[in-house]
Amino acid sequence: MFSRKLSVPFGLLPDEQKLRFRSEPGGIAKLAAVRNISDTDAYWNDFFLLFDSPSDVFSLIAPNDIRRALLEAPENVATLLRVTIVRLTNLIADHTFPSAASPSVAAFASSLMKAGSGTTDRNTTKEALNCVRVLTRVLPAVFDVEGESTVFETDVLWKRQEVEDLEAPVVTADANQFVIDDEDDSDNESASQPRSPQKGRLFRQLPSLAEKLLDALVSLLFCCGFTLPKEIQVDHHKISPTTWEKGVGATQDPGPSAPYDSNKTEVLRLLLVLLSRQIYIPPPALFTTPSLYSLHMVQTRDRRDVLVILCSLLNTAMNASSPNNGIGAMAARLPYNHLVMKGEDARLTLGTLCLQVLCALLDFQSGSARDKAKGTDDNRTVAPTARTNAFRYFLMKLHRTQDLTFILDGFLTTMDQQMASTHNILPGARKSIPYIPEMVLFFWKMIELNKKFRSFVLESEKCNDVTAHLVCYLVELKDKPQQHGMCRTLSYILQTLSAEPAFGLKLQTPVRMQLPAKYQVPGSAADFTINAIYSVISTTSGQLNSLYPALVIALANASPYFKNMTVTSATRLVQLLTSFANPTFLLSDEGHPRLLFFMLEVFNGIIFHQSSDNAHVLYALLQAHQTFEDLATFSLARGLREIRRVQPRRVSRDSAPRGHSRTDSAVRGRTPQTPETLSRSATPDSAEKARAVDSARLMEEGAALGLSDSSENVPGIPPPSEKARGKMKERHSEDDMDESLERIAAAGVGRNGFIPTQDWVASWHTGLQLDPILILIAELLPKLQELQSSQKTSSSTAIANFLASVTLDHALPARPPLAPRRFVWSDASIVWLTSLVWGEIYVKHMSPLGVWNATNVRLFYVKHTPAQQRQLTETVSNVVGGFLGRTNSETSLSLARG
Repeated sequence: MFSRKLSVPFGLLPDEQKLRFRSEPGGIAKLAAVRNISDTDAYWNDFFLLFDSPSDVFSLIAPNDIRRALLEAPENVATLLRVTIVRLTNLIADHTFPSAASPSVAAFASSLMKAGSGTTDRNTTKEALNCVRVLTRVLPAVFDVEGESTVFETDVLWKRQEVEDLEAPVVTADANQFVIDDEDDSDNESASQPRSPQKGRLFRQLPSLAEKLLDALVSLLFCCGFTLPKEIQVDHHKISPTTWEKGVGATQDPGPSAPYDSNKTEVLRLLLVLLSRQIYIPPPALFTTPSLYSLHMVQTRDRRDVLVILCSLLNTAMNASSPNNGIGAMAARLPYNHLVMKGEDARLTLGTLCLQVLCALLDFQSGSARDKAKGTDDNRTVAPTARTNAFRYFLMKLHRTQDLTFILDGFLTTMDQQMASTHNILPGARKSIPYIPEMVLFFWKMIELNKKFRSFVLESEKCNDVTAHLVCYLVELKDKPQQHGMCRTLSYILQTLSAEPAFGLKLQTPVRMQLPAKYQVPGSAADFTINAIYSVISTTSGQLNSLYPALVIALANASPYFKNMTVTSATRLVQLLTSFANPTFLLSDEGHPRLLFFMLEVFNGIIFHQSSDNAHVLYALLQAHQTFEDLATFSLARGLREIRRVQPRRVSRDSAPRGHSRTDSAVRGRTPQTPETLSRSATPDSAEKARAVDSARLMEEGAALGLSDSSENVPGIPPPSEKARGKMKERHSEDDMDESLERIAAAGVGRNGFIPTQDWVASWHTGLQLDPILILIAELLPKLQELQSSQKTSSSTAIANFLASVTLDHALPARPPLAPRRFVWSDASIVWLTSLVWGEIYVKHMSPLGVWNATNVRLFYVKHTPAQQRQLTETVSNVVGGFLGRTNSETSLSLARG
C-alpha cells in the first residue's frame, strides 16, 4: 500500500496512461478503428490532457497512425482537427488562460498531489500547448496524402460557412464602393469586401478553420503570461502586439522572456509546419499551386500584425547569439561549457526557428504573391508590394540608420562567434551556431530587397568584414558536397555585392577582422578575395562548375577597382585564365567558354582602369603571352590536336604514384614569378628545364580543376614573333580536321559527352575580348625585352617602375563604360532557392522530433544515408538532388546558365 501511494505523486500514473494510449484499443488506434467519433466524445480529451512535452506527442502518435486513419476513417481526422482548433481558439478567449506558472518546487509537488487525489486544477496553458503539439504532428501527415489530400484539406480546413448577417445594414448598389488606402496596385481586392446585395439581404462568410488557426497562433505569439511578461498586460487585454525584444521597431525590451521562450518555440514550430505546405508540391507546380497558409500570412494580416511579427522574429534572431549581462553570460563564455552543460539551448533553438520562419515568409513568391514589375522595358524593376507579400514589402521599407546598424551588427556578431568556434586556439571550445545557413539566407534577402541596407553595408567600414566572412564560409563548405547549395548561395551574394561600385572601392583596403592563419594573405581585401576564389576553383575538381561563373563575374565586376595587386594574386588570375583556356576544358562543355570570356573581362578591367597601379598584373600577362596568342588563333582542329597530344601523358601520369596530393598542389600552385626572376639571363638548357617544370606545374593545376594538361607556358619572355607584332589574330588555314580528330570530337570531349563543332567554336571565339591584351603584349613586350637585355640595369625595381610608368591610352580602343553583371532572378532560381531554404529547415528538424520525417516531400529529393548524429543539425546532409543538389541535372544547368 505504501509503495502504491508513493507511485501517484511521483508521476508514474501519467506514464501508465501514456503507455495505454499507445498500446490499447481505446488509445490512438481508436482513431482508425471506430468510425464517426462524435465531437463531444471524451476520447478527444486525451489529446489535450495526456501529454507533457512535444516528445510525448511525437513518440505516442506516429505518422502511420494518422495515415491509417485518413484511409479507414477520414472523418475522425477531420473531427480531430476541428475539435483541436476550436479548443485552442476557445482557450485563448477563456479568462483562465494562460494558467499561472508554478514558481517553486513545492508548488509543483502540490500539483502532483492534487493529481493523485483527483482534484487537479485545470491547466489551460498545458491544454493550449498540447493543441499546438498535436496539430504539429498531424498536419504533415495530412499534407502528405496524395490524391484526395487536397480535397480533404480544402473541405476540412479551408471551407467557409456562409451565414446571414442580420445585424449588418442593407447595402445598396450605389454605396458599394471599395476604397484603397494603400499606394500599391488595386488589382487584388480585399477578401473582406462585402458581396453585392441580393434582394435586401446581406450574407457574410465565417472564417475557415485554417484561418482561425492562423489567427490563434498570431494571438498566442503575443499573449501576456504565455509568450510575453504578464506585467505588460493592460486591463483585461491579454493579447498585446508588442515586439518581443529590443531592436528594429523597439527601443526597450518588454521584460524577461526566458520563461516564455519555450512557448514561443512551440508556436513558431506549428506556424512553420503550416508554411511548409509548399514542400509537398513538386517544383513545376510551385508557382501555380500556392500554399494557402502562406498566402493568408503574407496578404491578409493587417499592417500592425505584419510589423510586430516581422520585428519580433528579426530582433530575436539578431539577439540570439549576442552576449548578455549576468552570471549566465559569464558561464556561457567559459571554454567547453556546452560539453559540461548538456541539453538543448533554448535561446539558440528559438533564434533558429525565428530565422526559419522569417526566411520562409520572405522567400514566398507563388501565385499572387509574386513581385510586381514596374517601369518600361529600359527601366524595368521588380519589387514586392503590400498586396503581394507584406513581409517582403516592409522589410524593403526599413531605412532608419539605427535599424540597419542593428541588423548588420547582429549578422557580424553571429558570424564572428561561428568563426571563433571553428578556428579558436582551442578547437571545439565554443559551441557552434546552429543557424548560420539561415542567417546567410536572411542576409541575402536583406541586400536583395532593401537597397538602403545594401548601400549601408557597402559604405560601412565593416564591408570588408562581411566579405571576409562570406568568403571564409565558402572556403569552409567547398569540400562538403551536401553543402554545395549553400556554396552557390554565397557565390550569388558575392556577385550581387560586386555589382556595386562601393564594393570594388572597399576592396582596395585591407581586411580589418582577425582572420584564421590559414586564410591570411598579404595585401588588400581584393588579394584575399582573389586567392580564396582561386582556392575554391582549383581544389574542387570541377564539382562546383555551376559556381564558377558567379565567382569569376564577381572578380570581373570588381576588377576596374583593383590596385597594387600582389605577385601572388596576379599569378593566380593568370593561372585561372590558363586553366579555362585549356582545350580539354574549353571544348568539354557548352558553357565553359563563358568562364574564359569573364576572365578576359577581369584583365580588361584592370588594363583600361588601373594599369599603372598593377605592375605585377601587367608582368604576369606578358609572361603568359603565348597563351593569349594561341587563343587568338584557336580553332576546333587545333584544340583537338592538343587534346590528342596530351592524352598519352595524362594516362601515364594518372597511373604513376604521386608524391603529394592533388589538392595540396592546387593550393600551392606555381611559384609566383617576379620581375627579378624574369630578369635573370637563362641559358638554353636552363630555359628548357624551366619550361618543363612550369609545364608540370600547370598539368597538376589542370588536374585539380578536372582538366587535362594545360598547354606549355614559357616562364621567360622570348623574342616576339611577327605574329605578336601585329598579326596575332590571323587564322591558320592549315588547321584542317583529319580522321582521328573527327573521331575524338564525335566521341565527346567532356564527361557529359558534349560534341564540339567548328561552328560552335566560331560562335564564341569571335566574341572573345582579346584586343586589349594583345595590344598590351605588342606594345610592351619588345620594350621589356630591350630593358632586360640592357647592360644598364635588370633589377626587378627597374622593371616594376617601367611597367608602372607606361601608358597605353594611345594604342587601346576607347574605354568602354562600366557595365557590371548583376545577378538576375529567374523562375528556376526562385524555385531553387525555395528548395534550398526548405531543405535546410527539413534537415534541422529531423532530430530530435522529426517533424516531417516519414512523409513524402516533393519539392526536393530526400536521400537517407547513414550519418553521424551531430551532422544532422549542422548540414543538409540528407537533402540532395532535384533543384537542390543535382549539379548535372537539366534544372541545375539551366539555373547556372540563367
